[in-house]
Amino acid sequence: MRLILGSQSPRRAEIMRYFSLPFEQIASGFDEESVHFNGDPQAYVIDLSKSKAQVLASKFPDRPILTADTVVYRKGKIYNKPQNEAEATAMLSELAEGWHSVYTGVTLQLGAKHFSKAAETQVLFNPLTKEEIQKYHRSLHLYDKAGSYQMQGAGGIIVKEVKGCYYNVVGLPINIVRELLNEIGIDLWNYLK
Repeated sequence: MRLILGSQSPRRAEIMRYFSLPFEQIASGFDEESVHFNGDPQAYVIDLSKSKAQVLASKFPDRPILTADTVVYRKGKIYNKPQNEAEATAMLSELAEGWHSVYTGVTLQLGAKHFSKAAETQVLFNPLTKEEIQKYHRSLHLYDKAGSYQMQGAGGIIVKEVKGCYYNVVGLPINIVRELLNEIGIDLWNYLK
């Protein structure tokens, strides 16, 4: 049974390719705007990942499906992907004011069985000037990222400190993936390259 990675994210696919577990990448097509934020970021990302898995399970009922959703959260506010440069600049300005959290909800579904977990990682940025934020966005083109930043590669220039799982910030916490796959009898340890 080849795993379905229900995501268009190249970063999630890259993380899954660290292992020899065969998978196919198929976007769920789920409308993320249909899930409303109720104030609990952990419940929100789990709801999103579950909804994506359910859409794919209706099309592929006999295949294991892994889905994830990542958001940035600070002081009661969710930071998704920015719509434009002004929003991206505002996001980084606000996030640079102190610690924020990155939450990723992960769901594994096989038929009627589904298992979900969420990870939280806390991130602290260096102080950022408006000019540095503009250079950051001009150089890295991060409008497809929650919170309008990335921690990998040169994107890490703004990050001062991290508490928690690095891969959660990238978009797919490996240990949660391992735990969920164990629920259906897939041991990720057997797929080390």
